[in-house]
Amino acid sequence: MEILQIAAIGLSVVFLAIMLKNSGSVYSMYIVLAGCLLIFYFSVNRLLVVFSAIEEIQSYIQISSTYLNTLIKIIGITYIAEFVSSICKDAGYGAIAAQVEMFGKLSMLAVSMPVILALLKTIENILDMA
Repeated sequence: MEILQIAAIGLSVVFLAIMLKNSGSVYSMYIVLAGCLLIFYFSVNRLLVVFSAIEEIQSYIQISSTYLNTLIKIIGITYIAEFVSSICKDAGYGAIAAQVEMFGKLSMLAVSMPVILALLKTIENILDMA
């Protein structure tokens, strides 16, 4: 049911911003930013549900907490980079948006390196056994 509320907030913010922008007001960007932050707040609550589900999965499967922490970090990096990039694009700063996206991708790669190295070591051990 919350999706309908978020959709209503999103549409209301867009219509209000369009009306303000057409009247020559400089406040349309502030309205959009406020709407984005409100939706971001609701999204963080959804992320908490995802994190609790990940913890429950960890209780069923013996998985290193390092891998799950890496997954959570990657989710956070992705969400924040996408959020900031979208705001930059809406403000007309596509070059900054592209740089934020690039930094987000590089950050995800850097955070995932320990997992990739562990996977390569596992493959190497399997090949050595054969």
